[in-house]
Amino acid sequence: MMQGFARRVVPLVAAIAALTALPTASVAQNTPTQQPGSHRQFAVGPQYDFTHVYVAPGTEQAFAASWVSTFGGTTIGPNATQVTPTPSRTLSELVLSPVGTLSVFDYTTPVPYPFGTERTGWLVTDLDQAVRAARADGAAVTVAPFADPIGRDAVVQFPGGVSAQLYVHTTPPSYPDLASVPENRLYLSPDAVGAFLRSYLAFTGGRIVSDDRKADGAAIGLPGATYRLLRLTSGFGSTTVTVTDGHLPHPFGRELTGYGVSDLGATLDRAKAAGASVPWGPVPVGGRDSAMVQFPGGYLAEIHTLR
Repeated sequence: MMQGFARRVVPLVAAIAALTALPTASVAQNTPTQQPGSHRQFAVGPQYDFTHVYVAPGTEQAFAASWVSTFGGTTIGPNATQVTPTPSRTLSELVLSPVGTLSVFDYTTPVPYPFGTERTGWLVTDLDQAVRAARADGAAVTVAPFADPIGRDAVVQFPGGVSAQLYVHTTPPSYPDLASVPENRLYLSPDAVGAFLRSYLAFTGGRIVSDDRKADGAAIGLPGATYRLLRLTSGFGSTTVTVTDGHLPHPFGRELTGYGVSDLGATLDRAKAAGASVPWGPVPVGGRDSAMVQFPGGYLAEIHTLR
């Protein structure tokens, strides 16, 4: 399966590398149009929803190599470029893997604020309409739309401080389907969760799959305690919302994304052989085994068995 995944992706390398040379003044939004009268159909597919990974300076190649050794897949880049509306420089690399897509940033200059606070990048069908809808649904636009080397972007923040980058490409990308859809893992307080859900679900067109108010605290390093766990789904993929009093042991709350695999033990062995560490787990809880893995460059991920 991994070899087939790589064969499907390799032709993308030349196409996307060529896009990085396009002038920012030439921008078109050639993505599928939304249905008239609706602003809820902005999602394109979870393989186009990237986790934004900011690695320690000089570690981008070590991170990408470790990730691909662990999960399979391929990389596009790195390219030295500017991806912010104000002057900056980063090595930017796209990692396409069966368990999720990542945008990796290894900055050679200071990172302009508020970049680095956004968790994900979501491909949308129409950037300007998505920005207007986000505002209407209670999100703040923390970075107004701007041009990058291959398209346009904006950053929105939902109640509770959850930020996402919205983007379109000048030429629509084409990535293979994922073997498993990753989880966007959010940690919120009881004070923030209500406003967050109203805004987030309205914008994403999502729904609540489950709401467990007495989830086993062992899943977040608190055996014997309980917490509220919500699972959401939308065209942008899966989201888990952990609602706590903030009394969390390290490293919980530091991870951005959870990844499902068929064999957790084998995956952890590959990760450790590729230079990653396992600061917590594996622990059986909630019908699946789970562990935290820290990859070279500092990126922390939750990895769990598929149910």
